[in-house]
Amino acid sequence: MLACWRAVSAVAAGSGRRAGCMAKSKFEYVRDFEADDTCLPNCWIVVRLDGRNFHRFSEQHEFKKPNDDRALHLMTKCAQTVMQELEDIAIAYGQSDEYSFVFKKKSRWFKRRASKFMTHVVSKFASSYVFYWKDYFKDQQLLYPPGFDGRIVLYPSNQNLKDYLSWRQADCHINNLYNTVFWMLVQRSGLTPVQAQDRLQGTLAGDKNEILFSEFNINYNNEPLMYRKGTVLIWQKISEVMTKKIKLPKEAEEKEVEVTRTRTEVVPLHCDIIGDQFWEEYPEILAEDS
Repeated sequence: MLACWRAVSAVAAGSGRRAGCMAKSKFEYVRDFEADDTCLPNCWIVVRLDGRNFHRFSEQHEFKKPNDDRALHLMTKCAQTVMQELEDIAIAYGQSDEYSFVFKKKSRWFKRRASKFMTHVVSKFASSYVFYWKDYFKDQQLLYPPGFDGRIVLYPSNQNLKDYLSWRQADCHINNLYNTVFWMLVQRSGLTPVQAQDRLQGTLAGDKNEILFSEFNINYNNEPLMYRKGTVLIWQKISEVMTKKIKLPKEAEEKEVEVTRTRTEVVPLHCDIIGDQFWEEYPEILAEDS
């Protein structure tokens, strides 16, 4: 037995895990209870996370209403951090306290295990939220750690995926229009939250736009795109011009020259993704070989 252990230790030192006669035991049967959660092949894998009890969280941390730029930019920073670690993410979309991450159809990351996708994205996002909090809320102490939950949905076709992202952006518009009118009624007209809710009950989009314009002189179409459209994250090549000192042949001293370098970054956009223009401008997102 001692000889076997020494042999296994030698193998483990090189591979990082036990091997040989120590690879199995009578207890290993418990692995049979693990569910097979492999995602179907050739499907877009979407991981959507949402803030847990963020209404309470935003109140206790004094978020500005109806939109807090600090909170929105922090969410985007966390999403960028996730994408930079997991390059198999083709595109991400976020609004309010949610973000959707779209993994490529052909991704083989962690053998396409759904639990790995979801837990890694959510844990990385949540830890980034705490880590970067002070960069965006300089005067507001984090009172307690936030929580996020996640879900996995598979979409077999490009149109299914586009419709999903369109649904989330339409949801952003509906919610933001309502919240904008609601908080104007509360903050500037002095209504209580219950009174504002009653005032808006049964109103259509046109009614809400009319209230904003006639009572508060606000044209909703002039509100920041980040509020109305949410945030899209895509990969883009960025060219940088840098100054570098080099020594040329037959030259006694170093000479400064400009060098152009290209790198790929996660770039935030605030634009419409429901129409065709976005997808025509960035066809590489849906490309089969991406």
